[in-house]
Amino acid sequence: MRIFRALPIITAAAAAIMLSACGKEEATSAASKAPATADQVVIVKIGVAAPLTGPQAHIGNDIRNGVQLGVDDLNAQGLTVGGKKVKFELLAEDDEANPTKATTVAQKLVDSKAVAVVGHFNSGASIPASKIYSDAGIPQISPSSTNPKYTQQGFKTTFRVVAHDDQQGPTLANFAVRKLGAKSIAVIDDSTAYGQGLADAFEKTVKELGAHVVAREHTTDKDTDFTAILTKIKGTNPELIMFGGIDPQAGPMAKQMASLGIKAKLIGGDGIQTPNFIKLAGDASEGQMASMPGLPKEKMPGGQEFMNKFKSKFNADVELFAPMGYDAVFVFADAMKRAGSTDPAKFLPEVGKTRLQGIIGPIEFDEKGDLRNGPITVYVVKDGKWEALETVVPGGAPSPQAAAAPKIPAGATQAGY
Repeated sequence: MRIFRALPIITAAAAAIMLSACGKEEATSAASKAPATADQVVIVKIGVAAPLTGPQAHIGNDIRNGVQLGVDDLNAQGLTVGGKKVKFELLAEDDEANPTKATTVAQKLVDSKAVAVVGHFNSGASIPASKIYSDAGIPQISPSSTNPKYTQQGFKTTFRVVAHDDQQGPTLANFAVRKLGAKSIAVIDDSTAYGQGLADAFEKTVKELGAHVVAREHTTDKDTDFTAILTKIKGTNPELIMFGGIDPQAGPMAKQMASLGIKAKLIGGDGIQTPNFIKLAGDASEGQMASMPGLPKEKMPGGQEFMNKFKSKFNADVELFAPMGYDAVFVFADAMKRAGSTDPAKFLPEVGKTRLQGIIGPIEFDEKGDLRNGPITVYVVKDGKWEALETVVPGGAPSPQAAAAPKIPAGATQAGY
């Protein structure tokens, strides 16, 4: 009987404990949802996606390091957004230059609560990943993807800080025909969205300018033996070979052109305008040419200071797109400040209104998210280094150094000019 009389007391005590616990849980939940006060630090996650392993890792890690430097510089400034202190954190993901992996990486960044993403490097990765970011309402700035389709999908979240291939291809073609005087040209692409897109734009303009495309060949971004393709092309006796692809293929291609006795010069886009191309091609790199969206690094408004800071922090020289990755971070931060919020739903509309002086120069986007008035520079390898020949703003005039652009000399060899 004493046991049964005690039950109501035990039940009442248990109920009191449960109510107390519920009260604490509700208070904790409310506290976690409460807005940060002025003395609290808001953690803002910025994603970067690029190939961090594999044959293109040197370019992907260059981008990641540029983004990391931007994050570090912003944190050193003690940035505040909407009256709250902000600390940026970098989330780096390896997309392996693979379109399928790129979508997986994009979803991982979304799930990790990244509020903005710098990436991807390859157009073939940026294009499928952009749908994931668009669905999540997260702004994406590619520092390097040049295929026009990337910003032609109607997404409000896609931006880039480089000129695209409908600008780069014709610029490269004009240089080849009008400056080099090439009349017979062979075209090879690596079958990727980037390589084929650039080669298509180049070929179209070359034909419009009256030059003859004597061969059009395709390889992949995994191949390194081009003997069969080059042997076939040699029979057409081109003055110039254009390659749409990346340096892991372009370097061996230049070497094999030399070993086969092909006298034509090699010319390509930004994917081969790297120190790694010179390393891979060796002596066969001399005299080869490539275009690159943007001003020469040393002529960028903040280029020399950036290169010095980059070298000091990473003990490496800038490979290619690090300045663009750096500036992309500051575009996001500037949009957040103007919106007074780190919520992508609130600062996304401000990204499209950007008017910022970056390391690379003035940054402003058109209605599609493309960089307005993005310059393109054409380079040649001279004495083992890339040397600028001319810089063109699409729709504008070439820079003064355009007059120094070399002609293809009769009987030219792989030794260069």
